Formats: sequence, structure tokens, C-alpha cells
Amino acid sequence: MKRKATAHWHGTGKEGKGHLTTQSLVLDKTQYSYKTRFEDGIGTNPEELIAAAHSGCFTMKLSFNITEAGFVPGAMETTCEVTFENGAVTKSHLTLKAEVEGISEEKFAELVKDAEENCPISKLLNTEISVSYELN
Repeated sequence: MKRKATAHWHGTGKEGKGHLTTQSLVLDKTQYSYKTRFEDGIGTNPEELIAAAHSGCFTMKLSFNITEAGFVPGAMETTCEVTFENGAVTKSHLTLKAEVEGISEEKFAELVKDAEENCPISKLLNTEISVSYELN
């Protein structure tokens, strides 16, 4: 399987602007610029897209892990905060709220750790990854 996205940019790094389009067209000429990346402009930015990809990938991997362990995952919500410092992504922190009936804290922690280390986006990122969670 291959997925693709296209970035179009015009102008200098600070004054220029561009747009992003994904193969699925979920992003269709979605604006990005210096202001959306480093200030408070309207549009997206690469770090926000990494955060979305990481939170989605981790949550899906955890759902598979829970199911394979013989439990039924309920509602799960993961927020990812990516830290961008000195021109590099230095951290990705995942905050999870999950409902899994009948699972022990110890087993859940084991499944979370596996998802943290083995979801494809975690494997892609060369940065510090951490997870905090609340199990209900």
C-alpha cells in the first residue's frame, strides 16, 4: 500500500504560502504558511499533521492490542502534542483517555506500551515519545 500527499509552495519561506492536498482529498488545497506554522494563522502546519497522524495511529494500534488480548475497547480519545524546537521535532506526547471493561491496570499498561513503541508512526519518528493515560 502507498499513500501520497502533495505540497504546493510559492514564494520565500517567511512571506510565501502554500497548500496541501492528500490523496483522499480530506485535505484539498488546505492552506499552510509561516504564520500557520510559527504564529496563529488560519490553516495547518506539518507538526499539527504529525500530531494527528501519531494520535490516530497509536489509538488504532492500541485498539488492535486490546482486542487481541481478549477485551473489547470502548471509547478512546488520544491527544498528541508535538514539540518543535530549534528546527526539529523533539518530542511527541500522547495523552489517552480510555474505557476498557474488565482489563487490569497492569495489562492495560502493557498494551499501551506496546502501542507506543510499535505503531507505525512511532517507529517512523526519531524523537522522544511518551504516553500518559486515564483508564475508566
